[in-house]
Amino acid sequence: MPSLGARVLLAASSLACLLPGLNAQPRYTSEGQLTLPSDYREWTFLSSGLGMTYAPMPGHDDAAFTNVFVNPAAYRSFVSTGKWPDKTMLVLEIRASTSKGSINRGGSYQGDVLAMEGEVKDLAKFPGTGWAFFGFGKSSAGKMLPRTEDCYACHAEHGAVDNTFVQFYPVLLGIAKRFGTARVSGRP
Repeated sequence: MPSLGARVLLAASSLACLLPGLNAQPRYTSEGQLTLPSDYREWTFLSSGLGMTYAPMPGHDDAAFTNVFVNPAAYRSFVSTGKWPDKTMLVLEIRASTSKGSINRGGSYQGDVLAMEGEVKDLAKFPGTGWAFFGFGKSSAGKMLPRTEDCYACHAEHGAVDNTFVQFYPVLLGIAKRFGTARVSGRP
């Protein structure tokens, strides 16, 4: 019979296989590109917005939807501390907005994926703030966006908690306020 330690390790390994993204951490290609996790839609869903992108999506007149997902371990840590741990990874899925459907008479719903973006906190890889942004386009490997892109300054200036727009995630904003980690001035 295996020792108690071996049984606990085996149980934890089995649990990790059953729970997608349980220990998900940012992974990079040899060229330094961020790998898009294939199971990100099974991660913790933070929020959806309409028209929250920096600029209109080329070829789409309607405002795009944005869906935000975070790796489960980072979410659990945030709930316990009110701040994001190292190795936090957020995925932003940008989808077309459409209103012409067979039964829809007014309002909008989400359509095709237009773009994918990622935000990663990796203190060893990105000295300074620890945060970096990646654009995936239609690829599963995202290129790091240059530090001159608007997203860096906007998130640093307006992010309510640690470079992120927690002010748009109602449940997390309440947690951050309780822990005193929310910048009230972070509201754009």
